Amino acid sequence: MSSPHPRPALSDGPGPFDGLGRLDLALDGGALTARLVDFPSVSGDEAALADAVVAALRPLPHLSVERFGNNVVARTNLGRAERVVLAGHLDTVPIADNLPSRVEGDLLYGCGTSDMKAGVAVQLRIAATVPEPNRDLTFVFYDCEEVEADRNGLGHLARERPDWLHGDFAVLLEPSSAVVEGGCQGTMRVVVRITGQRAHSARSWLGDNAIHGAAELLGRLAAYRPRRVEIDGLEYREGLNAVLIDGGVAGNVIPDLCTVTVNFRFAPDRSEEQALAHVREVLAGFDVELTDSAPGALPGLAHPAAQAFVAATGGVPRAKYGWTDVARFAGLGIPAVNYGPGDPNLAHKREEHCSLAAITECERRIAAWLTG
Repeated sequence: MSSPHPRPALSDGPGPFDGLGRLDLALDGGALTARLVDFPSVSGDEAALADAVVAALRPLPHLSVERFGNNVVARTNLGRAERVVLAGHLDTVPIADNLPSRVEGDLLYGCGTSDMKAGVAVQLRIAATVPEPNRDLTFVFYDCEEVEADRNGLGHLARERPDWLHGDFAVLLEPSSAVVEGGCQGTMRVVVRITGQRAHSARSWLGDNAIHGAAELLGRLAAYRPRRVEIDGLEYREGLNAVLIDGGVAGNVIPDLCTVTVNFRFAPDRSEEQALAHVREVLAGFDVELTDSAPGALPGLAHPAAQAFVAATGGVPRAKYGWTDVARFAGLGIPAVNYGPGDPNLAHKREEHCSLAAITECERRIAAWLTG
């Protein structure tokens, strides 16, 4: 079935982007999303797309454009009383036989459609079509969000170019089904080591089975009752779960070591230190090693800019259960929310897709907020 949004050709002719073509910001949001999707940009391979974003934004006279690695920042400087940051990542998870993009009815399919090239298309459209916003704007396009935290482009900007990220309020265009999702939960991983004594399995009484020793730990986790916490009218649901277990030497050996990786998703009213103390309390008596941690972010919905944004975009705000880069903005003292046209439940799936109508509507709502 054909779409009312014509899909652009993959190339507009010879150009500096390996035949992928330039980004035409006059395209509607759906067609622009398709063009973005057709730029493969798996984490660490965003250079061609960053090139295209720079080339598309630099001709716009109302923007100053700067680049740091494969991170692009464009800003208005109109002297407005308030500055808002609109941010989105350029990278995707590895392609799963889902390129090039294709349209079926109202749905655009392809790697990164939902997470989050639809949101990036909205950013680019706002940058091109709202030259005199009622708030000064900073557009941030960054790399390596889908991989380990030390590669995250927004983190690099926060450390190396924090002045580029200055703002009073931020919107991260992560997929949220076009509903404001406030803040985010923190995440923490610990490794629990259970030790035993190795022996031949034919004489198991001479050993101490470390895998069996994990039964008490798993029992505690199964019996754990997580908190539900209301903050600014949003309910956050915590979770403490075993996510990986490893043990065993051979089919005839009683194992002397079993490790269990436990993930704690904690509400943003806990600090990382408080979260770790809670995990150690629940797992008291076990050898617990912290391996990874990232703080949550409070919703910030009491901020006037956030209230205006919620009013303009409609719907009832909800809590963000996953971790997102709003936590990085919170670390900079900038209240932030998640709001984008994609469906978070489709992120990273082989059949990932996004509604064309949702892209258009998300753009319309943000434009109304910035011009009303």
